[in-house]
Amino acid sequence: MIPSITQSLAFTRTYTAYVALFFLFLLVPLLVVALFSFNDSLFPSLPWEGFTLDWYVSDSTERTGLFHDDRILESIGTSLMIAATVAVLSVALAISNALLFERHDFRGKQFLYSLMLLPLVIPGVILGISVLSFSSTIANGLEDRWGMDLEFLSPGILLVVLGQFAFISTLCTLVMTARMRKFDIQLEEAALNLGATRFEVFRTITLPWLKPAVIGSAIVAFLMSFENFNTTLVLAGSDSPLTVTLFDRMREGSTPVLNAVSVLLMIGSGLLALISILVQRKKFGT
Repeated sequence: MIPSITQSLAFTRTYTAYVALFFLFLLVPLLVVALFSFNDSLFPSLPWEGFTLDWYVSDSTERTGLFHDDRILESIGTSLMIAATVAVLSVALAISNALLFERHDFRGKQFLYSLMLLPLVIPGVILGISVLSFSSTIANGLEDRWGMDLEFLSPGILLVVLGQFAFISTLCTLVMTARMRKFDIQLEEAALNLGATRFEVFRTITLPWLKPAVIGSAIVAFLMSFENFNTTLVLAGSDSPLTVTLFDRMREGSTPVLNAVSVLLMIGSGLLALISILVQRKKFGT
């Protein structure tokens, strides 16, 4: 709705009701999940049996709370490690890609750019199977020919990182490229003319300009990696990330512990979003 155009009262009320219902549709499931994490019941459903913090802090046999569930805590640690690694690698590659595509003209540039976008349209399961098949072919070939047992090419953390990195780095590149297009290259040229080296120019001029995109893409990459399931399920080994662990736990039977995990993830995602907003406001002085 455009504020400068006068709208009828009926349209305004309808539009307001639509927006309200839309946000209710988004928020109500989250509120229900959070509410049942405090339900004094073995099942995350009605009826309401009373308020309790057992599903967070209990250490009993019948009720093992989130902060005493070793399996879930280990999977959270694994997911954090994978997400941090993917975020760092994706942002680093995205900066390199942005410099390559925005600063240089070369034969096959458009083809290479299109090739970079392919992982975005490939289903996560297919991408995971492709990475697994490629690594297994290499590992089996080396073992058959030279007797080399490369365990790191079997399903595990390394393959999960590579599988997620394949498509998350593409998203980071799009964010970084959009930011780079607004950069005035004359700032770099002036610094070079004054005697600065290319590394000094990049460190003091280009990188500060890219800072909002770096932080934003890093947060997006971290969250996408942390919540990824399709690719991760195919490539995960014995050290399962959180999404795979929750999937296995759901097959065994849902408990309010899973609701407690969801609340923890909501809080973490909200804090990261808040950090991103604060950085943007500080950068642009708003």
